[in-house]
Amino acid sequence: MSASDSVLSALKTAKSQGQLSAASLANAAGWLESGALPPAAVDSLADLVAQGAWAELEDRFYKGIAFGTGGMRGRTVGRVSAANELDAAGLPIRAAVGSACLNDFNVLRAGLGLWRQVSAKNPNPRLVVAHDVRHFSRHFAELLASAWTQLGGEAYLFADARSTPQLSFTVRHLGAHAGVVITASHNPSHDNGFKCCLADGGQVTPPDDVAIVEHVGRLGLADVEPYLEKNLAGVLTVPAAAEDAYLARLAALVVDQEVLSRHAPKVVYTNLHGTGDVMVVPALRRVGLDPFVVDEQLEHDGRFPTVPSPNPESPAAFVLALKHAEEIEADLVLATDPDSDRVGAACPLPKGGYRLLTGNEVAALLTEFRISSLKDAGILPAAGTEAAVVVKSLVTTPLVQAICARHGIRCVETLVGFKWIARKLDRWARKLAAGAGAEAPALPLHRRAPLALRHSSLFLLGAEESYGYLADDAVRDKDANATVVMLCEFAAVLRSRGRTLLDALDALHLVHGAHHEDLLNLSFEGAEGAAAIRRIVSSWRAHPPKEIDGAKVVRVTDYERDEVIDAEGERVPKEEFIMAELADGRRLAVRASGTEPKVKFYSFATAKADDADDLASARTRAKQSALALRGWLETDARQRAQA
Repeated sequence: MSASDSVLSALKTAKSQGQLSAASLANAAGWLESGALPPAAVDSLADLVAQGAWAELEDRFYKGIAFGTGGMRGRTVGRVSAANELDAAGLPIRAAVGSACLNDFNVLRAGLGLWRQVSAKNPNPRLVVAHDVRHFSRHFAELLASAWTQLGGEAYLFADARSTPQLSFTVRHLGAHAGVVITASHNPSHDNGFKCCLADGGQVTPPDDVAIVEHVGRLGLADVEPYLEKNLAGVLTVPAAAEDAYLARLAALVVDQEVLSRHAPKVVYTNLHGTGDVMVVPALRRVGLDPFVVDEQLEHDGRFPTVPSPNPESPAAFVLALKHAEEIEADLVLATDPDSDRVGAACPLPKGGYRLLTGNEVAALLTEFRISSLKDAGILPAAGTEAAVVVKSLVTTPLVQAICARHGIRCVETLVGFKWIARKLDRWARKLAAGAGAEAPALPLHRRAPLALRHSSLFLLGAEESYGYLADDAVRDKDANATVVMLCEFAAVLRSRGRTLLDALDALHLVHGAHHEDLLNLSFEGAEGAAAIRRIVSSWRAHPPKEIDGAKVVRVTDYERDEVIDAEGERVPKEEFIMAELADGRRLAVRASGTEPKVKFYSFATAKADDADDLASARTRAKQSALALRGWLETDARQRAQA
């Protein structure tokens, strides 16, 4: 009996004894019977069988990994590892084998699916591949670039780890037909991911994402076997000129260089062991700032050894940065995640210490700064214009909408996922090119703005509550590198007036009311977790509550079933997303994460502040109101998960 047959026999026995599901057995059988698994992969499965690691095998094979709102993510290091998946020090040396894991086989299936979609319309298509610092990121990137050239295409690979926004920029700059970045963003260190874009540089949207998934579904292990051995002879390196062009674009975001230079803030920056240092530090130095860099977190390291999680949404990620900030009395503390598409910020408190800003607070502050600074520079008319637009996701604070309304600027809401913001940008750029010439979208802002205002829409800012922002159409994904530059300039502008970012936030809350948003993440790992997530979301769709936390539900919008029209008259694409509005003015949203095993519940509450003295009380009232929703939602979700 062959090694594969022996493993399959043991799995069948485990299934008969209730230790493995039928779905897991079917998926594992498909892999083992393909004849395409290398001996090392079979050895890994044999070792897990010998360990009796049935729960691990269930989690590795209960499903096939699929594209979500942000691409494809999954474990690349198992909870239980086979002996040959780790080195003598216990560090991962082979990606976890399994249909639900991110490994050589699934990365190549995704890459070949992308090839089939792109090459059908573009002979010898050009691909750009980037990667972050995670386990196997460079290996996966090289596998993809190698396969692409072997298939007859042209592949560019960055010399080292680079950020997601730089990948987006470079795809467009090099005229590539597609791009891939290997990253799991801010996920735990055991995860990795595959995120792709087409020529526009934005994350793939329907119908292309659906088509790619269908291509991937038709690909078996035998289809990827010829590409498991890398051949990098034909792979090109992204030229230095393309990297310099992105750096120049970051520096060009500064609206008032004189104010930034004269009132330069003291900035502490940490890349949390990720790619952010590659462009953030040079960009800040190019605009005249010399940031204090947290040396302990500067080294690229996929273990992220100095933080519990490399997530700038987490206070724990800021511990070292805040320590240094106290020492130098920094005006601003900034942290970017591993692929530098998200950024977190902290500001000094008047009586000492620092406060972390939420993603919604940063979204509101950037909206105010972006509009005000462009008005001050004469790029936008003082009265505002509906031809200038800010885009935000449906779950981002409504304060952004209120700020836009006060300034006379259009605000458009999209589904969750920056790909929907990118799709708007692409439409506006095409309209601008049609009205003002093909070169118009690539012009500098001061030349592009009047043309966009006349012929199309001038994009000012894109924002998501999950710490993602964008202000430059040359990039079609959230860009922490650029956001760092903007926040530093805003801090300088406020410093010139004797104010801080917290003062600016106070002013917004006094005018528009104290806003508080809360996000409840309920995690459900593995096969049973996936089933619990389905039960919660399906139950909400079939039986939405009529009353929540003592308030009557006055409206429920199901974006999968209802026809929803956005501010531009476009139909919002169907998605499993539910928004509920309550009689007392509160709102909430429910959605399953497209990239993590979570159900997310968003709560929104507002309280009017009578004056500056009432502001603290108003914030407390808004927070208590949002947290009351959170408590109700968590209890309700636990019940629905068991139903």
